[in-house]
Amino acid sequence: MPVKYIPYYPNTVTGQAILDNITRTRRVLRYRDNGKVVDRIKRGMPYYELEKIEEVRSQTDIPLPNKEEEHGEFQNLLIRGECISACAYLQDQGVKVDLVYIDPPFASGADYAKKVYLRRNPEFAEKIANAEEEMDLEELRSFEEKMYGDIWNKEDYLNWMYENLTAIKSVMSETASIYVHLDWHIGHYVKVLMDEVFGEDNYKNELIWQKTTAPKAQSGQFANVHDMIYLYSCTDDYLFNKLYTDYSEQYLQDFYKYETTDGRKYRISDFSQAGQGSPMYFGKDGKSLLLEPPSGKHWIWGQNKITDGVINKRIILSTNNVPGLIRYLDEMPGNPLRDIWTDLSAIGPGANENANYATQKPEALLERVIQASSNEGMIIADFFGGSGVTAKVAHDLDRKFIHVDVGINSIQTTRDRLIAVGAQFDIYDIQDGVSLFRNPVQTMDKLKRLIAGLKNEDSIDSFWEGAVNDSKLGLMPVYVPNLLDHSTKVLDIPLMNRIMNEALPDLPDGVKQVIVYYVDIENEPELKKFIADYNATNIQIELRDLKSILDECVINDEADYQLEEVESGFAIEFKSFVSDRLIQKIDVYNQKKLLNDAKNGSFDENGSANGDNGNAENGNGSGSKKPFTPIEISNRGLELIELVSLDCTNSDGVWKNDMELKVDKNGHVILNGRKTKEYWHGKIVAAKKPLRMKIRNIAGDESVINLQER
Repeated sequence: MPVKYIPYYPNTVTGQAILDNITRTRRVLRYRDNGKVVDRIKRGMPYYELEKIEEVRSQTDIPLPNKEEEHGEFQNLLIRGECISACAYLQDQGVKVDLVYIDPPFASGADYAKKVYLRRNPEFAEKIANAEEEMDLEELRSFEEKMYGDIWNKEDYLNWMYENLTAIKSVMSETASIYVHLDWHIGHYVKVLMDEVFGEDNYKNELIWQKTTAPKAQSGQFANVHDMIYLYSCTDDYLFNKLYTDYSEQYLQDFYKYETTDGRKYRISDFSQAGQGSPMYFGKDGKSLLLEPPSGKHWIWGQNKITDGVINKRIILSTNNVPGLIRYLDEMPGNPLRDIWTDLSAIGPGANENANYATQKPEALLERVIQASSNEGMIIADFFGGSGVTAKVAHDLDRKFIHVDVGINSIQTTRDRLIAVGAQFDIYDIQDGVSLFRNPVQTMDKLKRLIAGLKNEDSIDSFWEGAVNDSKLGLMPVYVPNLLDHSTKVLDIPLMNRIMNEALPDLPDGVKQVIVYYVDIENEPELKKFIADYNATNIQIELRDLKSILDECVINDEADYQLEEVESGFAIEFKSFVSDRLIQKIDVYNQKKLLNDAKNGSFDENGSANGDNGNAENGNGSGSKKPFTPIEISNRGLELIELVSLDCTNSDGVWKNDMELKVDKNGHVILNGRKTKEYWHGKIVAAKKPLRMKIRNIAGDESVINLQER
């Protein structure tokens, strides 16, 4: 259960999606369940306890450049949890953010996957280093693992976004702005939502980001090459720093045609602009040579400034006494930035900043956003933080940051990239009753396998996750809350009312009982009384706590290691590492690939057919694709390890990473955030005796081992 509910933005907006004030469009633009959204907003944001997972402090004594005096002792934050719950925490703590950038799901109908790389086998690290071999990238065996699904019903998506935007607005400062990054799938609908939440008068720009110049070929339509970013402020008193871009070579050739004897390039600009004006003197004495401006125009400067301009040779007169303004190139800031951005490319596969994270945006894009709408020391928040680009760039630009995301892969990716740049921050986990696997999608998939006897049943509505068969009661439909939708996490009377009045009557004849799982329950005695008083069917409702099976979602990996004292401190040498979860995942991946090869046919390196049915995927008989070679794990399994962290300070509670070793996808060691070209030898050394050890496998699962037990 939430500790309490915290009010949203005090000026609660009435009506949703929107334009309800226009009678003609009311039926068209009102979305299903929008009344329930308004009810939830009136109830407030659910505030849960937060558990501090880790404190990351700089390994050096060099202080952060952030300006503490502007925001007190605020510490940078990484929060694992949902946007609304994070906003409840921030509001409860009195934290106001100065700039929000969010890159939420685009309702694109796509699934996003993380590419998981096996590391180099440490047994061969010494041989590789000695031979100085250039490793073939094809040897980096990888497989994909689903991170999250961007598959939404339009109405559900807009209801979800409406709540999130309202929550975000409640923690924004008076001078704050928000940038919402979307694409063609849903952007125009969200624009209407933002008009309602932030007000049409606070709309500033629709920014067009041309993300590629080499689009995929499109049939029957123009190629799509852009995203849009909507910029809104909270009030009229918002911060905006004007930005400029460099002049192009063609622009310089066309306009800066003149050059002084000392090499300063300049152009001559028109000295008049629209609007009737009076004549002015253009003599050095401020009296001689009275010039009339062109008809319907006025001179751009007043008399005193004109006199100074003539004396300082900033105004030049043509042979027929037409004044012009001299503009020196070295004094010009550049072209004012416009709302179409064509100079920022998407991240290429070989870019240094590439974190192999689906939907990652380039740092240059966030640099522009942050520089335009914040100053040093201000707090920048990203509530759908992804790979942590916003947090990393905010740190680089001497701002503070808040990174929020529901996926553990996001928190881990962001944590690692922030450690690499020397940032200091705290990591929190929102205790909302859901012990997530790696992300909600994987947890939902896992739950379906953990509910004994659960199977798909075509005869019941999709509201039910499936059904189980009981020898006495027969078919029992099962309801499981959608962990992607926070509104279903708390089983309350409105949700139970929907189950009883919408879902139960549509069940097939003969159903005697249903099972309703919940994450949290608002008031169990009151809810059971409500069921007894208002259930108009003869179907019994059994309530079950989902946490009883969620505890089975995470099973620790196993490591065999040796801890010994050495001259430089304490060394841990890994003998073996076993991850049943990864082994199962790799086994499923291998089977699917082998079946696909068998189905489609494959070809050897010489182009000889290994199957009967070559197709486009296998090169149409061209021999362009090799047969799939299954991924195999060595006996020691150390190539499944991505990161080892040692806590030499705390034996329990908040994690303190006193020594950390990460292995990148090429097998090179990153030591306390510092990249090296060394290969891992299966050891880690700390100056002090470690009290506990955290091991992260290549898919992101973390296991903690208490070293005091040895």
